[in-house]
Amino acid sequence: MGFAGAMMVAMAVDALVGWPSWLFARIGHPVTWLGRLIGAIDAGWNRDADPPALRRAAGIAGALLVIAFTSMIGWVIQLLLPTGWIQIVMVGLLAWPLVALRSLHDHVAAVAGPLLAGDIAAAREAVSRIVGRDPKALDEAGIARAAIESLAENASDGIVAPVFWGALFGLPGILGYKAINTLDSMIGHRSERHEAFGWAAARIDDVANFIPARLTGFLFVLLAPRRSVALACMTRDARRHRSPNAGWPEAAMAGALGVRLSGPRIYHGSITNEPWLNEGARDPLAADIGEGLAVYRRAMLLLAGVLAIVSFA
Repeated sequence: MGFAGAMMVAMAVDALVGWPSWLFARIGHPVTWLGRLIGAIDAGWNRDADPPALRRAAGIAGALLVIAFTSMIGWVIQLLLPTGWIQIVMVGLLAWPLVALRSLHDHVAAVAGPLLAGDIAAAREAVSRIVGRDPKALDEAGIARAAIESLAENASDGIVAPVFWGALFGLPGILGYKAINTLDSMIGHRSERHEAFGWAAARIDDVANFIPARLTGFLFVLLAPRRSVALACMTRDARRHRSPNAGWPEAAMAGALGVRLSGPRIYHGSITNEPWLNEGARDPLAADIGEGLAVYRRAMLLLAGVLAIVSFA
């Protein structure tokens, strides 16, 4: 129960101050530290000359090593903290950098501003910081769609999932999850280099996000202006998404806003034909990003409220 309170503290601190740029310039960020460790393992263990089976085995060992190492650091730190309210506050402060509540909001809002003003070039530049698709090929609807999809998916990966695992296990839970998520983002994609080596990272990430993704979807449904439509869209279309998890928050958000998401997109000059979520609805516009952010804010407030109730029950 105390860990739920600690996650509420982490959310509150991040909502107020985020991760200041001056602090990032001085010490970086825990995710960048994890990135350096994962990058070193990838460079040393993922050898092009090795057969796929050996590369997969190395990827499994590397992923487990990173997850175990970061979880153990969290466990040792947590073990050394005093008990009671001091532990709750300190765990919350230590978990704060691992909850991207404000950063996600600010990055998506940075797309909405120029898009509302009709500055497509600036909106493309802003959206390129949060998605991997080719921004040059995006019109207003494409930019809005990319921003809303990023908001929905990263609400799960960046806030709900780390808070969920942190509420269950404290620092080992949230640090272990962050290791899993960073592994997936760095080596879990299906490129020629990482098809075998990143197999374990991608599968572990799928498992770790199974409950949080669905929880995020239901949070969006509960706070949606079109609740019944959001629920129907999520239950109908979530499984159509290429990801076993991302479809839940994205389909819920599509229904909540009354727009269609996903669909064909361009990555590195190639068209990827993805199925539509909420097919038949209209394309999103700049104003829909703001409405999506409103749903996101209400959902995160509800999540914090649930943590508070659990903490004090």
